[in-house]
Amino acid sequence: MGIGTPEYMAEYAKRFYEKGARIIGGCCGTTPAHIKEMVKAVKPLHKADLSSAFIEVKQQPKQVAAKTPVALKDKSRIGAKLASGQKIYTVEISPPKGTDVSSLIDKVKLCEKHGIDAVNIPDGPRASSRLSAMITAIKIRQSCRLETILHFCCRDRNIIAMQSDLLGIQAVDIANVLIITGDPPKLGEYPDATAVFDMDSIALTNVVNSLNCGIDIAGNALPKQTSLVIGVGANPVASDLDREILRYKKKVEAGAEFAITQPVFDEKSLFKFLELTKDHNIPIIAGIWPFTSFKNAEFMANEVPGVVVPADILQRMSKTKDQQQGKKIGVEIAIELMDKIKDVVAGFAISAPFGNVNMALAAAGKIGIEKI
Repeated sequence: MGIGTPEYMAEYAKRFYEKGARIIGGCCGTTPAHIKEMVKAVKPLHKADLSSAFIEVKQQPKQVAAKTPVALKDKSRIGAKLASGQKIYTVEISPPKGTDVSSLIDKVKLCEKHGIDAVNIPDGPRASSRLSAMITAIKIRQSCRLETILHFCCRDRNIIAMQSDLLGIQAVDIANVLIITGDPPKLGEYPDATAVFDMDSIALTNVVNSLNCGIDIAGNALPKQTSLVIGVGANPVASDLDREILRYKKKVEAGAEFAITQPVFDEKSLFKFLELTKDHNIPIIAGIWPFTSFKNAEFMANEVPGVVVPADILQRMSKTKDQQQGKKIGVEIAIELMDKIKDVVAGFAISAPFGNVNMALAAAGKIGIEKI
């Protein structure tokens, strides 16, 4: 029960009891005075030993016809490439911690100049607080032709806000979304922040698929269906691989049209994951992280959830003598891995480590390694 005056609480406690309720309480804000009045109202009824009454509430399901979703090839340029089987190269750039996006826009324009297909925009990575990923994507949209893949996290919004934002990004012609559950706040600088998690990435994938069919969360018909390209996350090296595969398959069944993996450093784990999920085949884009140093490799191996760095790669990075050599070897490792897996993935999502776009471009083969 919500909180009103003690007399109001008492009156409704009485009504609830008469309808069959046998456990009646109050939420935060309930005082001893509220409880006292509720007891006074209910006690005589309890002594009379009234029989319980049960009320059946029947809700008629809404009959809304689902519209045929827009074909993947017609949703966006990324959608068209995914549908045709063309290899995709994206670069992941995190939003700034402040409000100035000029440096980020310059980096996006550099990616556009060198033929990158899209820019990935993380949404509060590792439970950090940065400029809104959605606003960042809008700013990019206003300045460049390059498409974005907007990461959409379940952690910070309730279902009403999530639906509103999804409709909003469609309204400003942002078509590609990557749906993720999100890291818990305890991993970041704001451990006491509330984690909403009204739904996880599987449920939200279902929601976006419904929006694409013209139906909102409540089952109401939309005036116009959305045409969002639905991406999801995948982790080939998850500690509980059986659970990860089960969740991945549920995402595909819910309507996922492509997936981006966590950073991959071991091709064998990726091959195994692809084999175990071949009955739920959608385009998979491999996450790639070029190391900047041995310290960076150690951090990724030990501090980033869902990432596994093989011992031989750590050993190789440990032999780097200075920062420049560390970057060079890091890019070389990324290039070697990409060459091993290029025939089994739909493309690559290459992170720009610490904002170093040149390292991502070098790993993608767009510029020479000497320019990092």
